[in-house]
Amino acid sequence: MEITSYSMNWHYPTAMRVGAGRIRELGKCCGQLGMQAPLLVTDPGLAAFPIVEAALQNCRDAGLRVGLFSAIKGNPTGANVADGVAALKAGEHDGVIAFGGGSAIDAAKAIALIAHQSCGLFEANPGTVDASKMLPVVAVPTTAGTGSEVGQAVVITDEDKHVKRPIFHLKMVPGIVILDPELTLGLPPKLTAATGMDALAHNLEAYCTPLYHPMAEAVALEGMRLVKEYLPRATANGQDVEARQQMLVASSMGAVAFQRGLGAIHAVSHTLGALYDSHHGLLNAIMMPYVLQANRAQIEPEMLRLSRYLDLPTPGFEGVLAWILQLRAELDIPHTLADIGMDDSQAETIGKMSARDVTARTNAVQMDAAQYQQLFLNALKGTL
Repeated sequence: MEITSYSMNWHYPTAMRVGAGRIRELGKCCGQLGMQAPLLVTDPGLAAFPIVEAALQNCRDAGLRVGLFSAIKGNPTGANVADGVAALKAGEHDGVIAFGGGSAIDAAKAIALIAHQSCGLFEANPGTVDASKMLPVVAVPTTAGTGSEVGQAVVITDEDKHVKRPIFHLKMVPGIVILDPELTLGLPPKLTAATGMDALAHNLEAYCTPLYHPMAEAVALEGMRLVKEYLPRATANGQDVEARQQMLVASSMGAVAFQRGLGAIHAVSHTLGALYDSHHGLLNAIMMPYVLQANRAQIEPEMLRLSRYLDLPTPGFEGVLAWILQLRAELDIPHTLADIGMDDSQAETIGKMSARDVTARTNAVQMDAAQYQQLFLNALKGTL
């Protein structure tokens, strides 16, 4: 299919501008949401890249008074959000452009959510937030992994308590999303692989959770097929525009699907990310086969359907597990947590924190702290 065939306007789950070159519509999109002075929020590594300056210039050319904020960590913190709110108020900005990977987009959405509220960030929920005071957001992902551009939630690290806190609000879904594969062409192979495995984890866990949501199941299945087909291509050849486009879509699909819920992959990776400040997508990729094994008794029927949909050579659970292990090896994903420098010194704490994580509630198998501790140790040692 010609790459121009992928240029579309979608209205599910929000207004989405899809296709190569669509970033040139950024200023127009801001105007459509009523912004006159947007604050572009990104991470410090991306802020110096030409794509950010081009985005700022596009806004200026559209007559907008645009500002830039980039003081965001790889795992965004409450302090990062507070600094962003201060920058937004100082510049008298009336909307937010969430530009970058999941960390930047989560921080940007949190800034837009909390800037004019009377409650604190970690007290924000549908009951405490005045939705009429939330600021409009245009989201522009530059990685294909988190799907935060279409999500109803953000994950922000509470540095005082060393935990990652999910914050939910239905109105937090950005008003317009731009999925432009040209913005992801410069993503290095290792980051392409880790973020792509994050997208797979979202689709996979959403598919396996026991909650009733057939629509999310269907989205998750196709999201996983896109990952199977296009993640190896995008990692092997970063200039493959079609593969980059399809991975952006697979990432968004994962976030749409996990309205159904997530599971133990995320329960443990949230904990490890808070304690070790490690890359979320990489943690998900490492944890994936160990969690599948822990959930096996409850997900055999789902794995059979998945193996058939993906046309795997071996049907059922064994076929899916073999595919994931082969995919990780192909993408040069480490097999164990020890391979990225972790040890068992905080194993008990990790078990307790993982069991309390909100995503543990929708895992296919309910596990206590001791079982989560063992799950962590299995991933540390490579015990499948």
